[in-house]
Amino acid sequence: MGAGIAAFGGASKSIHEKPNVVIIYGDDVGFGDVGVYGSKMIPTPNIDRLAKEGLRFTDGHCAAATCTPSRFSLLTGIHGFRHSARVLPPDAPLIIPTDKMTLPTLFRKAGYHTGIVGKWHLGIGDGKTPVDWNGDVKPGPLEVGFDYSFLLPSTNDRVPCVYVENHRVVNLDPYDPLYVGNSLKEVRKPGSTQYPDGKTNRDAMTYYPSTHGHNNSVINGIGRIGYQSGGKSALWEEEQIADDFVAKARAYIAAHKNEPFMLYFASQDIHVPRAPHPRFKGRTKLGYRGDAMVAFDWAAGEILDALEESGLTENTIVILSSDNGPVYDDGYDDGTTVLCSMEEEDRGHDGSGIWRGGKYQIFEGGTRVPFIIRWPARIQPGTSGALVNQIDLMASFAELLGVELPEGSAVDSRNSLPAFLGRDPQGQEWMIEESFGLALRRNEWKYTRPVQPGWPVGRPPIQRALYNLHDDPAESRNVIENHPEIAEEMERKLDAMVNSGGIRK
Repeated sequence: MGAGIAAFGGASKSIHEKPNVVIIYGDDVGFGDVGVYGSKMIPTPNIDRLAKEGLRFTDGHCAAATCTPSRFSLLTGIHGFRHSARVLPPDAPLIIPTDKMTLPTLFRKAGYHTGIVGKWHLGIGDGKTPVDWNGDVKPGPLEVGFDYSFLLPSTNDRVPCVYVENHRVVNLDPYDPLYVGNSLKEVRKPGSTQYPDGKTNRDAMTYYPSTHGHNNSVINGIGRIGYQSGGKSALWEEEQIADDFVAKARAYIAAHKNEPFMLYFASQDIHVPRAPHPRFKGRTKLGYRGDAMVAFDWAAGEILDALEESGLTENTIVILSSDNGPVYDDGYDDGTTVLCSMEEEDRGHDGSGIWRGGKYQIFEGGTRVPFIIRWPARIQPGTSGALVNQIDLMASFAELLGVELPEGSAVDSRNSLPAFLGRDPQGQEWMIEESFGLALRRNEWKYTRPVQPGWPVGRPPIQRALYNLHDDPAESRNVIENHPEIAEEMERKLDAMVNSGGIRK
């Protein structure tokens, strides 16, 4: 372990030497959804400002092309496939091991207060007994290192459609108890509000209808995955979610401005069901998806303003990124597929930019996402082509803060601090990309291999392939027959990294 903060410059201008850390995490935000990454049809002035004042990575990645594995890897430094992390159902138990160091426990060990505001989707409960949604809702974020949490417990397209603050459902009426399950039978309890079943009553979907899979409990006129009864007084207002999260984030920053803190702000935007506040509707020509991206940019700007108002900008590390690449129709008929591009036809906006694919896919657009770091006290603004990954934040912060990573924790997180600070233009030599198969990156080369069990019906199959991203960013030409020796080397390296039980050196 290195010397920590002292190794990276002179005395801090802040009231405390340790930098605050704010992670702004978008949901399904693609590489090409941000102005500085090439978007022409979505205005993102706040994220563009952050990039101008910070370091913008052009080869920055989340760990996986789906949300739960990426979030798991960000907070644990462990690849999702090692713990069978998959997109979770509404009643899934907590999948983060409570006996491992996590990103928030690392910061707590360094003397930080830690908070999370926003989407969780990493499970709640121990898996042995049902979660008591009318009592203490745990184990969850507080049990893996956060001091404060204000959550959307699963995702906004899944039940329960309520907020959980620390261990309690917010505004819950005890005379309308809340039940959550995977069938109507599980939640049909006397004395609790009953919601329409989207399978038998599609007309109840008045906001917009589902296209596939989102047709269980219909809440706020939107079909969900999973069933809920009760909790009517606790329901969130769909178009108010971004405002609610921003208000909590602002309050957290103001409350902890006199001590070092780490805030993980996990926006629900631009995940389905996209329901931007009316003041954002019509701000783009891309319908709900484009307008939700404007809302995400607004939220980022509000957090930057909150830091400025508290005098914390200079010595606060702000990291903005996303959990996976873009998706268009992801369960709701909100008009996005008509207005945005798909691989078959260019409609003026491609959320992946020049890269192929998006969410669920092993192609580059699945994990190459916006990745910006601003730290005025230490990082010179600019652009970096270094190969970096969110999974490496744990080891990098451990190095920065002088915290030892215990044996068995963060086993896939490697120290990328020089790259994150703009001092290493190369970044990591090797990097795993995960979807329902695996890929390996090395410089311009990318190797993919066939699918793992559990591949969703209707998704394109993964083939054994080798691509040169410098010559072919669209991954349209498999050159494995031209370079069999490179493919074999990368196959051996990928096997070694997968079978090692952890790749951290």
